[in-house]
Amino acid sequence: MNIQVLLFGIATDLLETSSLEIEISEDCTVATFKKELAKLYPKLENINSYAVAVNEAYASDQITIHKNDVVAIIPPVSGG
Repeated sequence: MNIQVLLFGIATDLLETSSLEIEISEDCTVATFKKELAKLYPKLENINSYAVAVNEAYASDQITIHKNDVVAIIPPVSGG
């Protein structure tokens, strides 16, 4: 199934885009999604950690991603 992935912060800079469309397996969890994303886009390994949101809500690794969900990669933000 295909999902839309939105990228923010350093993730946008690393992949040189603000959104992607990715094919994942049915009943894919956020944890599995992160592993697949790292395989497809090794540059993301430069980010120590990042949050994942599914349909605009922060999601734990156990959440299942469904068809047509919008997933966002949200790296840590610092500022002053």
